[in-house]
Amino acid sequence: MYKKINEILKNDGVIAFVTDTVWGLGCLPSSEKAVRKIYEIKHRESKKPLILMSYDTYPLLDYVKQPIEKEAQKLIKKHFPGALTAVLDKSNNTPDYLTSSLPTVGIRVPDNKTFAEICKNIEGGVLATTSANISGEPPALSYDEAINYIGDKVDFVVPSGGCEAKGVASTVVGFNGDSVVVYRQGELII
Repeated sequence: MYKKINEILKNDGVIAFVTDTVWGLGCLPSSEKAVRKIYEIKHRESKKPLILMSYDTYPLLDYVKQPIEKEAQKLIKKHFPGALTAVLDKSNNTPDYLTSSLPTVGIRVPDNKTFAEICKNIEGGVLATTSANISGEPPALSYDEAINYIGDKVDFVVPSGGCEAKGVASTVVGFNGDSVVVYRQGELII
């Protein structure tokens, strides 16, 4: 299965997959064509950025400016893997087409074994992602919902392997010096 996923992603493809929160859509961050496909699939406004997710913090560090703020380091250490998306200043390795030309990028490490295995087995270990749904509609919470919502629009819906989504989106936070700014309250209470 991972060989198939790699082939799809290397050929500018888009996959759907389970995470700990909701089902997601993803592609390789280096594929501008696939990122555009995600925006088309979702009917997503171009001013809304995608986030980067991986099986571990380390593959994501290339995409954010170093050093990371102390408050951000604390939250990442405490809540990765988990339902936290940390919005940090992006590095030069993060393309503008992923972030809607914003100076920041969201990063997350879901607490989901199936998702982790996907990332461990793909080139670079990182996916550019968003929720698996049409913008404005509820996100998919199961394999069947992912198939029904966007199955005919993506290149592959990865079976969940028994790891289900909990159904509440991640909490999205940014950092302003020593203070944490909550952009979206999700499952995790900060």
